[in-house]
Amino acid sequence: MEIRNIAIIAHVDHGKTTLTDALLRQADMVKDGASMDSNDLEKERGITIYSKNTSLLYKDSKINIVDTPGHADFSSEVERILRSIDSVLLLVDAQEGPMPQTKFVLKKSLELNLKPIVVINKIDKPAARPEAVHDMVLELFMDLGASNEQLDFKTIYAISKEGIAKKNLNDNSQDLSPLLDLILEEVAPASKAKDSKEPLRMQPFNLAYDSYVGRLAIGRIYEGQIKAGMNVIVKKNKDEARSGKISKLYTFYGSERKEVEQASAGDIVMIAGLPDIYIGETICENKEQEVLPAISIDEPTISVNLMVNSSPFAGREGKHVTSSKIKDRLLRELEVNVGLKINFDNPDSGYKIYGRGELHIAVLLENMRRENFEMQVSQPKVIFKEEDGISKEPFEEVIVDVPAEMAGTVIEKISKRKGRLLNMKSEESRQRLSFEIPTRGLLGYRGEFVVDTRGEGILTSRVIGFKEQVGEIAKHEYGSMISMENGKALAFALWNLEARGRIYINPTTEVYSGMIIGNVSKGSDMWVNPIKGKKLTNVRASSADEAIILTPATEITLERGLEIMKEDEFLEITPISIRLRKEYLTQTEKAKKEKGLS
Repeated sequence: MEIRNIAIIAHVDHGKTTLTDALLRQADMVKDGASMDSNDLEKERGITIYSKNTSLLYKDSKINIVDTPGHADFSSEVERILRSIDSVLLLVDAQEGPMPQTKFVLKKSLELNLKPIVVINKIDKPAARPEAVHDMVLELFMDLGASNEQLDFKTIYAISKEGIAKKNLNDNSQDLSPLLDLILEEVAPASKAKDSKEPLRMQPFNLAYDSYVGRLAIGRIYEGQIKAGMNVIVKKNKDEARSGKISKLYTFYGSERKEVEQASAGDIVMIAGLPDIYIGETICENKEQEVLPAISIDEPTISVNLMVNSSPFAGREGKHVTSSKIKDRLLRELEVNVGLKINFDNPDSGYKIYGRGELHIAVLLENMRRENFEMQVSQPKVIFKEEDGISKEPFEEVIVDVPAEMAGTVIEKISKRKGRLLNMKSEESRQRLSFEIPTRGLLGYRGEFVVDTRGEGILTSRVIGFKEQVGEIAKHEYGSMISMENGKALAFALWNLEARGRIYINPTTEVYSGMIIGNVSKGSDMWVNPIKGKKLTNVRASSADEAIILTPATEITLERGLEIMKEDEFLEITPISIRLRKEYLTQTEKAKKEKGLS
């Protein structure tokens, strides 16, 4: 049976997982209603966070498919996967056209000499413009330096959610057969007959963990055959080698993994039995074999300190609250999350977590709180590095789609944050703006962007590398409204405080001294009493029967908390609550620390 290996790549929300699900349904490889996005967070957010492997059988061929994440924070997964497949399906939204992540994944594909198949998806949208988007994709190929062969890409038009694909817009297709036929025509078989007769060489491109069999490695067999129970050599480079044994071997069948006894060159498999295996290492039969080219992983761009929760409410809502429990959980995360780095050197001041972006770190924190962990984190900070005596910081490419009348406000705000306008295109009543901005300038802006564009704007970004550090970045800083008392917040007190800024809590919420209950528009911190009630007397006053109508509170979510918190604040994270607090919980304590007193 011939094997084809492909990955589906695209910008976030352009339909990768929907298309993968539809392909599996057509091949009768999954039950109706099943989805590749099986993680709870993925279902809730509607995005792919972790890459997934699957396969389907079509016309006596096996097609291995890797469904990749679309969000820029998880782009390190996409890079690794592209090294292990033979072609890609590049999905582009028929209305939005190419977006930042489209450019990133296409660039990586072209550099690896892959010839993409372009799928213009969602052609059923009322504002779809497939012909114009096709021209935009062609222009992007040329901008990225595609070869003549790559420029001669094949295009399919699709409606993923209905399971329909067409070679031409006017074709009367009822299923995805045109796409599957094109994959068999355009993607070369993954191996030749002689490859299976060579000694084994396999390279993992992803890791997983199973509580029964331990660490799992997912990789492609480039040469030879692999068998369960087989003794192997693992080589990091030509000088470092260690021995191991394959205890379990799995292939992918639909959305499930299937245990097998052996697999041959060209296939993508999952193996168990090598507890210290790492991405990019070469699994082979003898020490004399050459290692496969290394797989590089993107370096982190931001960091946070993760600490034991030390607030007055610590231990009330979580089950795992100690430093040792948190450390064990983070060590397990490092088993599979290779884009993450953690420094365990100073447990007293917290574990320093380095990630690819706010969402990358937020997903880890959200998973931990769902596992009954309690913790607190510091403000996210960008990572600076020195090169040739020059201090450098991460920069991002930002693409903004906004109504034309709001473009001026966005340009002004991003320019103040050291963003540089690269391009501006008018598309009917909307403007598409391209910027280059330091990550430091983008931190804390997304919430402001939503308000400025009244929810009608779309902002997407991707890290483009480290560049020379810019100077101070002017941001509109809100002050914090801090509780000076312990107790339950009262509606009367919150009603009086509303005029000073935005409130984060509802009446009857339990608060403690040092907890942040809102922001202050004027920019300086303000200590307030949210439990103060209305004084009652036996004298009738004109305001006695005044109705108290509160504006709905602004909920503090994980991402919003990471975005708005300041340097002297912590985000308290428990299975039930997310609270902002000051590092020092009373004005006296803060004053003592500022004066150097204990």
